[in-house]
Amino acid sequence: MEKIITIKNEYNSLDLLHKFLKTESSFESSKEYDKWEYRTGTNGQMAKCIVLKKSAMHAIKLYFTEENTIKMNHIIPSSLMNAYFGKSVKARRNIIEIIAEKIKQTMLVPGQKKAFEELETVVNKIVVR
Repeated sequence: MEKIITIKNEYNSLDLLHKFLKTESSFESSKEYDKWEYRTGTNGQMAKCIVLKKSAMHAIKLYFTEENTIKMNHIIPSSLMNAYFGKSVKARRNIIEIIAEKIKQTMLVPGQKKAFEELETVVNKIVVR
């Protein structure tokens, strides 16, 4: 699950967005390096993102794609849980891995969708309408 939204001008940096989410949300918010996609910033270092966390299994990652445009992705914030339940990035997988991946996705998608919508309502407060 992912979504691209345009936000208000007063929240056009990660620091301002993080401050807003800390004050306006009951969920845990943190500014972290993007270890889920390994994006790099303009200086060649690993890029940062905002993680709005509901639980060890459900969170959204927010990062800027353009000046006032952010991309929201559902992530599994816990490294251990992500290793077990996250998407496999292997180039070649055997049939058992493919079947296990489909079973995991079938079981996890309803909960992830509900959590994504709950976390999305917090971010929708700063969307340009």
